[in-house]
Amino acid sequence: MSQNKVKMTFHIESVRIDENGSLARCKNAEIPLDTNLAGNPNAFNPAELLLAALSACMIKGIERVVPILKFNLRGVDVIIDGVRQDVPPKLESVRYEIIVDTDESDHRLDLLHENVKKYGTVFNTVAPGTDLKGTLRRR
Repeated sequence: MSQNKVKMTFHIESVRIDENGSLARCKNAEIPLDTNLAGNPNAFNPAELLLAALSACMIKGIERVVPILKFNLRGVDVIIDGVRQDVPPKLESVRYEIIVDTDESDHRLDLLHENVKKYGTVFNTVAPGTDLKGTLRRR
């Protein structure tokens, strides 16, 4: 007899504030959005928001597996660079570097990186349509 798993769902509401920007709301959080055609240096534009979501996915994935792997870690930094093509508009490539502050072995770092790539929701959403490549290294 198979069990039906409840799927995780997400709900975001965004509202245009004015021609300079918008605001996204989820749970008790708000994120200002750069929806101004001229740009807004005080908010993430949609592509930057996607890349920020990717970096958060990587860090959350690491947080999820650290206790399972009994991985000793003091901190994590993620650096992401994306390249946008004009026609059709899309992120054609994304390069990332995950920097882990740890004394774990290279083998354990590779295992951590494999978990990030295999189990990340946003990672696995972005990867099929984008040239997504990166490294995980020790600080």
